[in-house]
Amino acid sequence: MTRPTMEDVAAKAGVSRALVSLVMRGSPKVSEHRRRAVLAAAKDLGYQPHAMARSLASRTSDIVGVMVSDLRNPFFADVVEGMDTAARQAGLELILNTGRRSAARERTALESLEAFRPGGIILLSPVLPAAAIREAAYQCPVVLVSRSSSVSTIDTVNDDGETGVALAVDHLVSLGHRRIVHFDGGAAFTAAPRRRGYLTAMDRHGLEPMVIPSEHTDAAGIAAVQKLLKVFSPSTFPTALVCGNDFNAVGAMSALAEAGLRVPQDVSLVGYDNSSLAALRHVSLTTIDQPRVEIGRLAVAALAERLREGRTTPVRRRVPPALVVRATTAAPRT
Repeated sequence: MTRPTMEDVAAKAGVSRALVSLVMRGSPKVSEHRRRAVLAAAKDLGYQPHAMARSLASRTSDIVGVMVSDLRNPFFADVVEGMDTAARQAGLELILNTGRRSAARERTALESLEAFRPGGIILLSPVLPAAAIREAAYQCPVVLVSRSSSVSTIDTVNDDGETGVALAVDHLVSLGHRRIVHFDGGAAFTAAPRRRGYLTAMDRHGLEPMVIPSEHTDAAGIAAVQKLLKVFSPSTFPTALVCGNDFNAVGAMSALAEAGLRVPQDVSLVGYDNSSLAALRHVSLTTIDQPRVEIGRLAVAALAERLREGRTTPVRRRVPPALVVRATTAAPRT
C-alpha cells in the first residue's frame, strides 16, 4: 500500500489540493465546515502531513533537530523522553541523530539536521567547537544541554555539577572516608565544574585530592581502576571513588570486581546522573541525580518560547542536583 497523499485527501473530501494545504497549515481562511470535511477525510485515509514539505510551504517549521552526544549512555535516553513529551504538547516534531562524541562526526550530524530546515536545534552535551555552534545559531535558535554559552540566540539548560560532586564527597566523608579519588570526565564540558566541586569539597574537609583523567564511558571507568591498581595494592587501594557519571561508575564497578575488590565493603562508589542504569537492582548505584526528564522538557520549552512566543532574549536554566543513596556506599573498611 502506498502512503496517502494530499491529493487523495482532496479527492475524498471533494475539495482542492490547495484547500487541503490550508487546512494542514491551520489557516484561519478555511470555513469550519470544510475544515472538518478535510480532517475527516485525512483521518479515514490515515494521512499524515509530511513535516519537511509543510515547513517548506509555510516558511516556518515545527521540526526540532536533536543531536545526542552518545546513544549508548542511558542518561540521554531519559532526557530525550522528556523532550518527546514536551514536543508533542507544543506541536513540534523531533528528528534525532548522533555524533558519537566526535567533533568531526558532530559537525556532519549538525549539517544533516540543518538540511531539514528545522525551526530549532537542541544539542545534548556536544563536543563541537563553539564557533560551529554559533554558526548554527545564525540559521535557527539553538538550545545547549550540559554546556554553556553566552550567545544571545542560544539558550542553555544545565545542572550545578560543582554542587553535585560536593554532595558526593560530603556523603562519603560523613561515612568516614578519607582516601577519596575522582574519575573526571576528560574533555566533556560537564567535567570541569564537577572536578571543581570535588577539589573544593576535599579542601574544605582537609583531605588530599587525587584526580584520575577519564571519560564518561564504561571503558574509561575500567581503565581508570586499572591505572589505580598499578599504583596501589588491593590492601592500600583508595576506599571511595567519585566517578564522572553513572556509565563511568558501572565500568569502574566491573573492574573492581575483576580485581577482587568488593563494592561497598572494600570500595565505595558514587556515580553522577541517576540514570535508569543506576537504579537497576543488581547495580543499585549511589549517585547524584540530575532530573533528566525535566531537563529535556525545559530544553523544548525554551525552544517553543522562541518559536511560538517570539522570545529573543536568552535563558540560562539550571536545575539543582540531589544525592541518591543506594547500595554502593558504606563506611570504609578498617
